[in-house]
Order: sequence, then C-alpha cells, then structure tokens
Amino acid sequence: QVQLVESGGGLVQTGDSLRLSCAASGRSFEGNAMGWFRQPPGKEREFVAAINGNGVIIYFADSVKGRATISRDNAKNTVYLQMNSLKPEDTAVYYCAARSVSYVGSSYYKLGDYVYWGQGTQVTVSS
Repeated sequence: QVQLVESGGGLVQTGDSLRLSCAASGRSFEGNAMGWFRQPPGKEREFVAAINGNGVIIYFADSVKGRATISRDNAKNTVYLQMNSLKPEDTAVYYCAARSVSYVGSSYYKLGDYVYWGQGTQVTVSS
C-alpha cells in the first residue's frame, strides 16, 4: 500500500511558477513509477507527466511540454512537478499517482495505469 500526499498548490498569476510535491509512504519508492494528472473545472482528469523509478525516463503532455519538469528524490520518497509560465488553462486540481512497478509503460498517460492516488492539490492561475 502506498499513500500519496500532494502539496504546493495555490493561487498564482499568469506567468508565475509553482512547484508541486508529492510525498509517498512505504518502502521501495524507487519501485513505483509516478505520474502527475490534473482535472480542470468541469472536465475529465488528464495526464500531465510521468517518470520511471530511477528518474531517467520522463514523459509530458503536449500541453505542458517545455513548461514543466518532473523529478523525484527517492531518498525523500518525493516526486515533484515544476510548472513555469503558468496559464489560466493550467487551473486544475493536480493529482499524483503511483504505479505498482518501476517502469513507465506504453499506457503511461492512462489513469488506469496507476494504482495509487493522492487527494489532489488545487492550482488556480488568475489572468
């Protein structure tokens, strides 16, 4: 069982940056590939970024590519999402999620690929 707790959300202005953190419980955090998803108001949850267990393999959604960085510190059981040049359309509840394996599969962008989910953290970008 892995428990995930996100933090770092808040109200920011267009063009600002924000770093979200996701702290994971349990052992062998490196054994979990991790993902970030977001759910804009009134819309479905969507993929943002994914990272494999050792942090080497990374994927981004086209909507954030070039503006986002995903990283992890396995010693701290934490994964991060750095978002720059934020836009109003980035407004959403951001969730981190964990797979039960260390590799990022071909379905890394699908919600069903992830077993554990956090409660989410709200990010609001004002124009």
